[in-house]
Amino acid sequence: MTPPSEPVTGWRMPAEWAPHERCLMAWPTRESLWDPYFDEAKAEYAATANAIGEFEPVLMITNPGQADEVRRRCGGAVEVAELAIDDSWIRDSGPQIVLDGTGRRAAVDFAFNSWGEKFLPYDQDATISARVLDVLGIERIGSDMVLEGGSITVDGEGTLITTEQCLLHPNRNPSMSRAGIEAELKAKLGVREVLWLPYGHFDDAHTDGHVDGVCTYVRPGVVLAQTCIDPALPDFERMARNLDVLKAKHDALGRPLKILELPQYPVQVLPDGTSAMVAYANFYVANGAVIVPVSGRADLDEQALRTIGEAFPEREVVGVPGNVVAYGGGGVHCITQQIPAS
Repeated sequence: MTPPSEPVTGWRMPAEWAPHERCLMAWPTRESLWDPYFDEAKAEYAATANAIGEFEPVLMITNPGQADEVRRRCGGAVEVAELAIDDSWIRDSGPQIVLDGTGRRAAVDFAFNSWGEKFLPYDQDATISARVLDVLGIERIGSDMVLEGGSITVDGEGTLITTEQCLLHPNRNPSMSRAGIEAELKAKLGVREVLWLPYGHFDDAHTDGHVDGVCTYVRPGVVLAQTCIDPALPDFERMARNLDVLKAKHDALGRPLKILELPQYPVQVLPDGTSAMVAYANFYVANGAVIVPVSGRADLDEQALRTIGEAFPEREVVGVPGNVVAYGGGGVHCITQQIPAS
């Protein structure tokens, strides 16, 4: 029997398909990360911002002195705010918006340590969430726990999915137990059930296996899961294990999960010989649309866009170039952060 829904008694994180006030992004700035594709990275960020801007306002954070470049590359729907940043992965360094029972907004500002201090410096990114909240006029709720936004997905009804590979990694919160991490997620984000997958992508070395490349909620009770049908790829067994775990799980309301599989898996070789995997599941749900990274491999792109369109039949599905952002270590979801409407 499905237990009754519990009333909201405090803050809760809404699902990504809830109405947005705007989308938050941050302009590429760590040139050493993107070399030799720094200019191409800016082009892909601009394409993503412009695509989202067709459906909702975009606020682009950029280092002082770069606003003119952003305005030149992006359209009029993209507003610019000059705030010092170290890097451009605002999903991870930015705020996590929560709502109370009346729809009033606040934001949880989790600690940020640059994915286990992989990229230095990160002093500005460690404080960008609080500074953005000042600009937006949204109340801040602090947390000492290290957490990146790409490491979680929620259904808005009390369930959160994450990966053991990331949240239990000793470079994040070495003094916290699994139970302690769950308790902080429940206290700050208003969830009642935390579902743990074993893995993110094998080649996700930067983030230690974020969930947003392998599994995401598309509506209550339904997730889109990355699968891998090629036994020669290192993710073949890992994605199969994730799928087995999902099939055995129930959400906070006692429902077994309905699983939509996303088997398309494009590994691209860039001009410098570097391989990059475009994670189709790393998409952004905008007002009325889903913005999806694509690889340029027409057969796989079309199949993935069709699968995602079936998951969101009421939204327009828009593909944007994703190879260079994948080279940098992420996708469309990683470079965006929704600001839900109050």
